[in-house]
Amino acid sequence: MKATYQKYILDFKRPSGTSRGVMTHKETWFLILEENGKKGIGECGILRSLSVDDRPDYEEKLKWTCENIALGKEKLWESLLEFPSIQFGIEMAFQSLESENPFVLFPSEFTKGAKNIPINGLVWMGEPGFMKEQIEEKLAQGFDCIKLKIGAIDFDKELELLRFIRQNYDAKTIEIRVDANGGFTSEEALGKLNQLSGFELHSIEQPIEKNQHDSMSELCKTTPFPIALDEELIGVFNYNEKEALLQKIKPQFIILKPSLVGGFRGSKEWILLAEKYNIGWWITSALESNIGLNAIAQWTFLQHNLMPQGLGTGGLYTNNFDCPLEVKDGELAYNPELDWEAGF
Repeated sequence: MKATYQKYILDFKRPSGTSRGVMTHKETWFLILEENGKKGIGECGILRSLSVDDRPDYEEKLKWTCENIALGKEKLWESLLEFPSIQFGIEMAFQSLESENPFVLFPSEFTKGAKNIPINGLVWMGEPGFMKEQIEEKLAQGFDCIKLKIGAIDFDKELELLRFIRQNYDAKTIEIRVDANGGFTSEEALGKLNQLSGFELHSIEQPIEKNQHDSMSELCKTTPFPIALDEELIGVFNYNEKEALLQKIKPQFIILKPSLVGGFRGSKEWILLAEKYNIGWWITSALESNIGLNAIAQWTFLQHNLMPQGLGTGGLYTNNFDCPLEVKDGELAYNPELDWEAGF
């Protein structure tokens, strides 16, 4: 078996804002396996400043992975605990290589085009006018669940945007999730959650920065509406540590990004623990190209979670890969009549 890797820069159609700043491009890495005339492809999707494996030796570890590909999927996964995005790329590349079609990793009613995955419509941070424009666009596209990034513009303006939605659409019509990306201080968080609670929100992701376990635990205990842990899960590798974290904080939900938490196997560990402690969960992509998104979507369908998932469509980039994924009436669909144009 031969293994190689290559870097790819994804360019945003327009700068996209989070509480950590504005992004104009995103790098990703592709792991390509070749054996007996077949190819498999995996995506190692790294998010600078967020991924725990955003390290100077990242490319060196990719090179090591290719040189040691003969170890196989299981041993490599275990050797790469501190590099969750490479763990994901390994799982995906081996699954792709073993599949009849390198892009149909998990055949199902989804890949046949018979069933779709409900998803939330993502509204990016920006000026209030731009955010309002995005909200109206998502509603017109048939989404009944939207997710707003908050914490970067004036909080009162964010409350006005929520007021605008609720004046036009009640909670039965539109489910609203908000994501603070750790943007609130622990001192102000509860007060802000109390203000937000008037808008009948589904949940808030990561209201305060990670690694404040006592504060987050208290917040989850006193919050007026559900809290979902996101960044909090990043960098927690050991199964026992994962269990201890959930026991300590007792969140209402956790959010799983395979590129950030150790691929499918790492995500499945979190799911089993969440279900053990009666914690809700859903799966989210993390700005991967359509290649990574495709794998995550196919695997997500097999988890049988009926909540809207956070599977972005890859429509953010000017140079993404043409693929069979489509958004229809607020759902992610796989159109088997469309071809891939990945060029690998």
